[in-house]
Amino acid sequence: MYYSSSRTTLKRVLFSHSEKSIFFAVYQPQNPPYTYTQKASYVDVYMKWKKDHYYDSIEHIHKSKLLKPIISLKNCIAQDPNGGIPISHVSKRGVEFDVPMKVAKFLRRYPSIFEEFTGPQYNLPWFKLTPEAAEIDREEKRIYEDCREELRERLKRLILMSKGKVLPLKIIQGMEWYLGLPDDFLRDPEKNLDGSFRFVEMEDGLKGLAVENDEKVLSVVQRNAMKQGVYFGNSTEAIEFRLFPSKGLRLRVKIQDWLKEFQKLPYVSPYEELSHLVPDSDIAEKRVVGLLHELLSLFVEHSAERKKILCLKKHMGLPQKVHKAFERHPHMFYLSLRNKTCTAILKEAYCDPSAIERHPILRIRKKYINLLKESDAILKKRRLSNRLVDRRSTDLDLDLDSTDEDRGVMEECHL
Repeated sequence: MYYSSSRTTLKRVLFSHSEKSIFFAVYQPQNPPYTYTQKASYVDVYMKWKKDHYYDSIEHIHKSKLLKPIISLKNCIAQDPNGGIPISHVSKRGVEFDVPMKVAKFLRRYPSIFEEFTGPQYNLPWFKLTPEAAEIDREEKRIYEDCREELRERLKRLILMSKGKVLPLKIIQGMEWYLGLPDDFLRDPEKNLDGSFRFVEMEDGLKGLAVENDEKVLSVVQRNAMKQGVYFGNSTEAIEFRLFPSKGLRLRVKIQDWLKEFQKLPYVSPYEELSHLVPDSDIAEKRVVGLLHELLSLFVEHSAERKKILCLKKHMGLPQKVHKAFERHPHMFYLSLRNKTCTAILKEAYCDPSAIERHPILRIRKKYINLLKESDAILKKRRLSNRLVDRRSTDLDLDLDSTDEDRGVMEECHL
């Protein structure tokens, strides 16, 4: 009895999962990330959403959804060897280009980009690019040539954040607009991809693009922390996220205390393995927040429709309620509800532009947006001219009527 009791006690001491056990102290590596997951308990924090006019007024973010079909149609016209296309060439491709109305009506809304003329046959309407739009298109092509390596690196980082370092091609194609990749980037792999990329067959018959990489990849958060001298590359180090509170947004004391402890947790890079993390723990959430930060830092506008990001859940090991990460961290992300769309915006990119590298294609998109404004001015001027013409026509009709009446009165007097 004594022997059995002693053996039970010894097993309890050696093999207990308690941090105070002998086995734990001897055989566990020094402060691995998963030891912190046992300490951090997930707190169900509710953050009240507050409107911020600054982020709601960033033009290139909220014009992005409109600009996408315009640039798709622009590319279709620019690729034509004749420099112009008949309306029949695109009239039935509205869904493909994500055009929200009849294609002809859409093209006529932007006369500063698309110039309408009568075609060589059958008097059909044709469209070509205006000189201003054609010049921006040439500049855009030059940037794609000069920045091909940088664009390739952004695509590589996106794939490296995924499970197994592979993503379905359809997912990548859905992210091309956000990454700033040209439409034909994946159609010419020999020109645009290097030897680290390979096409693979995935489950469910999907084709995917994988990346082979043995070098350690540092996130934007890690690189900035190194520059500031607060991070030295250790996997157990805590990196605090930079916070940018909106005016008037105050957190309860309980939430402030939770946030302070959350910041002290080790930073788990989105490029590292995540299988050791306990779901629904604070450290697992810190990795999710870090992944969303890195993802938005790769995008042209450092923003994206929230529903588009949710498409990455399965492939990046994100939790089912990943959308709550945006709501739980309003000092890092802003959710804009403009244009009947929920857009997630990375605050750091707009509060400290030097912290995140500017995307090379952003300047081009801003130039197209300026053309959109010119289109509004042109259409407004046309409407004003048409009103003046209609008014003159009405005045002329009234004058003719009065002349006829005078002639009739004179005839009656002579009689």
